[in-house]
Amino acid sequence: MTKKRSRPEIYFDILKTIKSGIRKPTRIMHKTNLSWQPLKILRSFVATGLIIAETDRRVKRRFYELTEKGEAVLENLSSHRMGKEAAQKCVAG
Repeated sequence: MTKKRSRPEIYFDILKTIKSGIRKPTRIMHKTNLSWQPLKILRSFVATGLIIAETDRRVKRRFYELTEKGEAVLENLSSHRMGKEAAQKCVAG
């Protein structure tokens, strides 16, 4: 059985997915392997300025883009994640 991801790992996956160019909510949900409930975190990311929500009025669809603040948080989570993996390798190895 696999262990559950922590919140920072989920945040990292969502921000990384948006940065990679996947902008639609359903695609983000599938790529990050989340259901709709945890994906509601997108609203708080918009409220805190990590991502921008854009709406295409012609097709009534919402898209998301990463902001500079979001990129900084992604970089911070990435370095934290790499540090954690390195520490686990040292302990295991």
